[in-house]
Amino acid sequence: MVFLNPITQSQSSTKQKGDAAENAALLFLQQQGLRLLHRNYRTPGRGGGEIDLILQESDGTVVFVEVRLRARRQFGGALASVGLTKQRRLVFAARYFLLRWRQHPPTRFDVLAWEPEDMIWLKGAFEAGH
Repeated sequence: MVFLNPITQSQSSTKQKGDAAENAALLFLQQQGLRLLHRNYRTPGRGGGEIDLILQESDGTVVFVEVRLRARRQFGGALASVGLTKQRRLVFAARYFLLRWRQHPPTRFDVLAWEPEDMIWLKGAFEAGH
């Protein structure tokens, strides 16, 4: 299936382009066999974190996905925009999400980045120890 790059779409706002990127990412990941558990998960209170997509692989692995969109590759592009601070917030939110699980499943942190020319799915982009 061909995916329209959200960068090239004619939405007028950054929010609309971001939403289109998340929608396209979700569709792509579901076509790869992942099942959606939660979208735009937020921890309660200030200073927490937000996870764009939480999905599950057929083997039970819970995958926390950060979707990034950049119109230019300046400063490293979309992949480079997931720095240490963002990683810490994602890990914090993931741990909070998993509190309701009796047994913690295997987990993975992925980044799905929309760059000007293509989409990059980086599985295991970082570890929870960061």
